[in-house]
Amino acid sequence: MIKELTKGIFRENPVLMLLLGLCPTLGVSGKFFNAIGMGLGVIFVLVCSNAVISLMKKIIPNQVRIPGYIVIIATFVTIVELMLRAFSPVLYSGLGIFIPLIVVNCIVLGRAEAFAGKNRLLPSVLDGLGMGIGFTLSLMLIAFIREILGAGTLTLWESGSTVYRFVIPGLSEAPVSVLATPAGALFVVGFVIAGINAVKQYRSRPGKDARKGASV
Repeated sequence: MIKELTKGIFRENPVLMLLLGLCPTLGVSGKFFNAIGMGLGVIFVLVCSNAVISLMKKIIPNQVRIPGYIVIIATFVTIVELMLRAFSPVLYSGLGIFIPLIVVNCIVLGRAEAFAGKNRLLPSVLDGLGMGIGFTLSLMLIAFIREILGAGTLTLWESGSTVYRFVIPGLSEAPVSVLATPAGALFVVGFVIAGINAVKQYRSRPGKDARKGASV
């Protein structure tokens, strides 16, 4: 069970390993607060839709399997959209079109088709939770880098006139403004993935264990 939860965070991280969900990653990661909101919304939709699809997998006819999955996913996306509109209009405005696009997010639909539609309830819930956490952590990391370097700020909360935002001296006066654009998001994603691959290659070098043993 732990494997189902952790695989989406590390080994099969949807953004940094499988390169899924890049559209919202590029679109909303310009601000840390938006990244947190989108991540939590995707976690909710993934967990709930995986649970319902797992329970209904024997009821939904195979001929309308994908449309059935989309209807279930769209139901929970609508709940997220209405909740944000009612309780966090600023976040709702910041996420914009990317909220309804969760319906066709390849992470959500992909887990429904590849896992929830073939497995029992608990593994499906853990799979959705792990994938959602992995997506959220990736989104937060990219947003953290982009907002600090691209705007010189770090926004933790916005609600009406209440704003919790750190201003980084120096960067706020002369930010790397290209990182605040979607094109800049591609650069950040690319560098993060390159860094992860470099660490993986370093850890898997054949002579590393031999040198470690010799030094002991």
